[in-house]
Amino acid sequence: MEGRRVIAHLDLDAFYASVELLRDPSLRGQPVIVSGSGPRAVVTTCTYEARAFGVHSAMPASQARRLCPQAVVIRPDFPAYREASRGVWEIVRAHVETVEQAGLDEGYLDLSDLVAPKAAMRRLVGEIRARTGLSASVGIGPNKLVAKIASDCEKPAGLVALSREMACERFAGASPRLLPGIGPKTAERLEGMGIRTIADLRARPEAQLREAFGERHGHDLARRARFEHDGEVAPVRETKSQSSETTFDVDVADRAEQVRVLDRLAADLCERLARRELRGRTVGIKVRLDDWTTVTRARTLDHATNELDSVRAIARELLHAYDPPRPVRLLGVRVAAFEGGAPAQDGAPQLRLSV
Repeated sequence: MEGRRVIAHLDLDAFYASVELLRDPSLRGQPVIVSGSGPRAVVTTCTYEARAFGVHSAMPASQARRLCPQAVVIRPDFPAYREASRGVWEIVRAHVETVEQAGLDEGYLDLSDLVAPKAAMRRLVGEIRARTGLSASVGIGPNKLVAKIASDCEKPAGLVALSREMACERFAGASPRLLPGIGPKTAERLEGMGIRTIADLRARPEAQLREAFGERHGHDLARRARFEHDGEVAPVRETKSQSSETTFDVDVADRAEQVRVLDRLAADLCERLARRELRGRTVGIKVRLDDWTTVTRARTLDHATNELDSVRAIARELLHAYDPPRPVRLLGVRVAAFEGGAPAQDGAPQLRLSV
């Protein structure tokens, strides 16, 4: 049908934890938490057995251990997760022509040309499970917004198809936080305006939202409340930058230690850049102090580079020039302004390390 648009959002269930269960089947049925072990570590993901205790992604690991002291805690193994992800998306791309990978564990599929999209997705997730052992949930809708929210409705192994009107009805009583792009601060401001549900947000005149949040954000809030979205499934996204950063378990005031970590981050970053044949003209650092002050510094070069000696030297110079006045909580190194642009295929432009 001309003008018909059908988009799916495929989301691998508890991906990191699921990979760990494949590696060690004895963990099946147990509450498993994938996270670092330091005092500032957060939960990367967890099994549904752990979620039953109130554990969820991005929760401080210390809180997760209090909620579920019997949980098995596993340190993340990102190389293993990237390898598992590659296997899944090779299968997806063999079946669907237009795919936009949004992360290691999620992506959008354009199904507009298929006669029976739901049946096609059932076959696809079945093949993914058979060939990789991994489970996936799928949401199907007329746009990316509806598809993404639908994919989370009946996890794990859910398959939910909704029209825009069905989404408006089904989620009318949900918090605006359900909508991607509405964070805690925006939700708090909305609640201060008496807007506690998506139905409340949809009923509010757009002019009031624009007055409160600005023209662009107010208009976007009104459209999201109506589950409207125009974004197309884009199979190739241009990589804007690559970075590597780490949050310290204990704030670091020693400059020599800061430099050592910066060198390690630069080495990791340059290795990934070389592997993808990316070279950039801008080298930058990110520094977060113990009081959460966050500062970025960058330098643009005459020629693009991914050479470790150059990136490391500039990162060091930028750190010394800034001269952090307080102990450092986080350090990062970034390379941007790539020559000729480059496709982002792995869904993971930034790598976070633990020390």
